Amino acid sequence: MLLRRAYVGVTNALAMLRLLPMSDRAKDAEILTLRHQIMVLQRQLHGQKIRFTPADRALLAALLHRLPRAVLRQIRLLVRPETVLRWHRDLTAPSATPWTTR
Repeated sequence: MLLRRAYVGVTNALAMLRLLPMSDRAKDAEILTLRHQIMVLQRQLHGQKIRFTPADRALLAALLHRLPRAVLRQIRLLVRPETVLRWHRDLTAPSATPWTTR
């Protein structure tokens, strides 16, 4: 549990540090590029289920858990906003155990 919290803390810190020197224009270009890549991948999957590793889940939960649910519904995600919020609850639960494949 402590290791998991440390991982999330370090991941958040590194993500924020990477964004500091970037201009708003560069950030917007990156966001649009990533959104387009997600659309391409979704088209190629043809409805197949996407599998996330525990590290992927932890990173997404750490990055997205503070966004309001309305914002989560407006951004392009590969999973439902409720899933991201559940991953965050699982990650921060006092008796959290490592994720199993669901």
